[in-house]
Amino acid sequence: MEEPMITSYEEFIKDNRKRINRYLNIILRICIFVGPAIALGIFCGVFKEVTYSTCIGISVILLSLAVIHSLLLKRYPDAVEVGLFALVVMDILLVYMTISHVAINLTWFWVPLVSLLYCDRMIFIFTVTMNYLLMGVSSYLTANYFAALRSDYETPFQYFLNAIGGLTIETLIMIIAGYMLGKLSGRYFRELIAKNEAIRGHEKGTKEKMDILDSMAEIYDNVNLINFINSTEMSLREETLVEHGIDMSRQSHTLMNQRLKNTVMPDMKEDFLAFTNITTVRARLTHKKIISADFIDIIKGWFRAQYITVDATADGIPNMVIYTTRNIDDEKRREEHLMRISMTDELTRLFNRRCYEEDIAEYREKPIDDDFVLFSIDVNGLKIANDTLGHAAGDELIKGAADCLASSVGSQGKVYRTGGDEFLAIVHTDKPEEICESIRHKTEEWHGMYMDKISVSVGFATHKDKENETID
Repeated sequence: MEEPMITSYEEFIKDNRKRINRYLNIILRICIFVGPAIALGIFCGVFKEVTYSTCIGISVILLSLAVIHSLLLKRYPDAVEVGLFALVVMDILLVYMTISHVAINLTWFWVPLVSLLYCDRMIFIFTVTMNYLLMGVSSYLTANYFAALRSDYETPFQYFLNAIGGLTIETLIMIIAGYMLGKLSGRYFRELIAKNEAIRGHEKGTKEKMDILDSMAEIYDNVNLINFINSTEMSLREETLVEHGIDMSRQSHTLMNQRLKNTVMPDMKEDFLAFTNITTVRARLTHKKIISADFIDIIKGWFRAQYITVDATADGIPNMVIYTTRNIDDEKRREEHLMRISMTDELTRLFNRRCYEEDIAEYREKPIDDDFVLFSIDVNGLKIANDTLGHAAGDELIKGAADCLASSVGSQGKVYRTGGDEFLAIVHTDKPEEICESIRHKTEEWHGMYMDKISVSVGFATHKDKENETID
């Protein structure tokens, strides 16, 4: 089973308590065998003052306490009290062994050392204090026994003072060393967790970027990752990702664009090569998220090329960019369709006033051709038709006039409906009278469902006759 990710020092301390509490339970179980081990020492003559009943007592007590600790551990796996219980049990074992005349010496200091694993200053202080008190009690209770074995002490109390003095000095050393070790280990673990969190954050960010790149690779026809720091390019659409070096001193285009340029429309190739010039991309993308341009592929139609900043310096200079191409032929067709709609009169399907204004604006910016002719046409009797026969008859007149005008002008120019019954036409012809005659002839032949005839008024002005006049 996968263990949970540690993301903070507090979580580390909690998880650490669980682990150490489990290990202490294992140690308590092992300590059950201290009794048989001492019994073996008695049998071999090592412990002459220790009895077998002491060995049995040690094992029975430890078995009972180990069971209690297991039950507590199951219910409170990360509780501080469960750990302290195990440490106190070990201290009690040491007291019992000391009173039973088993020489343990430095083993006393093992308990505070173990408590350092908790990385908790209060636990360390508690165990050192408890350890010192129990060492003092043990020394006092065994003073009579050890003083009787020595000739250099007149009273048991003198032996006790000597023993407690040495233990006090050793405890002070233990406190100083433990404090330093605890402080260093705490700082080390905090820094380690912070570094791990930073690494995980970086890995998460990198993964998110790669996921985005993978998604982009599915959306776009071509996706190229360009690294300006390493001077490499890598296609993200390939099954096997391979980095290719870019020689910026001799290479002006990536491998992808060297391939794409072969199918770009000839009259757009120069613009395409300028846009995709790899030596100028960083400068053009500085302080920008994206630059794009549209070109035509002679096989697939319109496509959009884009450079997207992925990573940049503090000054906004791109270090890593994504180069993409995406087919937008359908989009362009829809755009052209919408443009046609916006420039077309709904009733007559002729060009509308907006289109007329834009076309006239272009003529204001350039010289007018000698064969330029501007026609103005009004439909007569539209109000009477609307009032007497209804708007259906009026619409029929408008559409009939539009058909006559459009067929008369043909490919020589453009016809616009600029008002209710008003039309304009921009035509390039040397014979405007012929167009007027064609309009008259077609309107005379016209017949509708509601109206039998159309009457229109036509006027025109030619640039040839008014060379000094502006378009207006």
